[in-house]
Amino acid sequence: MSQAPRNTDHTELVLEVGPVAHGGHCVARHEGRVVFVRHAIPGEKVRVRLTDDGAAAKFWRADVVEVLEASPDRVEHFWDLADSGRSWSHRHPPVGGAELGHISLERQRSLKAEVLAEQLKRLAGVEHPLEGGPSVEAVGGATGESGAQTRAGLGWRTRAGFAVTPSGKLGMHAHRSDAVLPVREMPLAVDGINALRLWELDLQGIERVEVAVPSNGSRPLVLLVPAPGTRAKRLSAILHQLPDDVSVASFDPVKGEVLQLRGRTFVQEAAAGHDYRVTGDGFWQIHRDAPETLVGAVTGFLHDGGFLAPGSVVADLYAGAGLFTAPLADTVGVTGSVLSVEGSPGASRDARKNLHDFAQVEIVQGRVERVLRQKPRNFDALVLDPPRAGAGKAVVEQLMSAGPRAIAYVSCDPASFARDLGYFQQGGWELSGLRAFDLYPHTHHMETVALLTPQGSNH
Repeated sequence: MSQAPRNTDHTELVLEVGPVAHGGHCVARHEGRVVFVRHAIPGEKVRVRLTDDGAAAKFWRADVVEVLEASPDRVEHFWDLADSGRSWSHRHPPVGGAELGHISLERQRSLKAEVLAEQLKRLAGVEHPLEGGPSVEAVGGATGESGAQTRAGLGWRTRAGFAVTPSGKLGMHAHRSDAVLPVREMPLAVDGINALRLWELDLQGIERVEVAVPSNGSRPLVLLVPAPGTRAKRLSAILHQLPDDVSVASFDPVKGEVLQLRGRTFVQEAAAGHDYRVTGDGFWQIHRDAPETLVGAVTGFLHDGGFLAPGSVVADLYAGAGLFTAPLADTVGVTGSVLSVEGSPGASRDARKNLHDFAQVEIVQGRVERVLRQKPRNFDALVLDPPRAGAGKAVVEQLMSAGPRAIAYVSCDPASFARDLGYFQQGGWELSGLRAFDLYPHTHHMETVALLTPQGSNH
């Protein structure tokens, strides 16, 4: 249901908010057309501003500008710049990255569980993946219950990326927009990132800034992505605005090179009893507790199911810097073997440095499908941690043909995971275990770890 728009420069509607949908929005309808509404909660009545309403579009997009009938799960947003109503009252869109900050953490997790269940049912035909349905687990004590919502779920990001305003100030993009808004805090980031006070820098000549502050207290890294034609003198000027104990590097996106300006071109991370070097543009889980959480879930599924033991033959696919490879090598020991496959040359180089003490680990840089063709072997188990787009049908079929007794699948996107699960089911495999983690509080993202096994196997 909806009411007619007010007389404004931009179309506004009053909508009854329907169910949550994948992607950080809820579904509403206006005269039969679907409207994807951000910053709402199912059951609310809200006034929205249309942000994408082309006449030929199959659906529209909108932001909440006023809450007329609030959900009991609505709380005051912790960040003015990400609060939709406040932002539009100041005539600009909200920044992205905290689109669920108006919802209690407990309800955030229940909504994410609904999304996961809906994707599994719609894309994989899985009605009840676990008894009682999937739940999303809090991580790092961020429960948000008993009145602790005000600060809970904040300060977890050890990595953050920023845009730069035309005047050279630190900024962030609004959702699906080229607009860059200046920022003077990042409440989701660990204290070490905010302590750098990057918003005080003159960043003229820079297109993007990436910062990593390892949770183990090792040296932070600021990675600058200069605009074309920016001179070395400009980079040097920025370098001298930062504390001496901060590593600074620049990234050439054309050549894919990280260039040293001061200190290291990498950060030193730690997880599961191992140290990991991660080059400036390399991947590492951004939540401070994510590495330990995910390693525990993966090894728990494989070890407890009897798929991982001394002497086992396993592979870590899309292995990155080796987060899962090292714990796998610990378990299989010198009598076992671990094949580590990673497509990114930089991440693969990091893995070689991180894993050079493990004689049982073979590191291969290349596409997963190509490497598996070149190095066929009988695996006891596989660990699969693909990018957001998932593995895809061709890779899934290759994995099944490799004959493992189990696969631990780590996913950051419920839609691509559910699609791939459907491919596994078509090949005679089934979902034997599933855990979901709220590693991105106040955003719509979640992480899942699944145990997949051949149907009818004893596990």
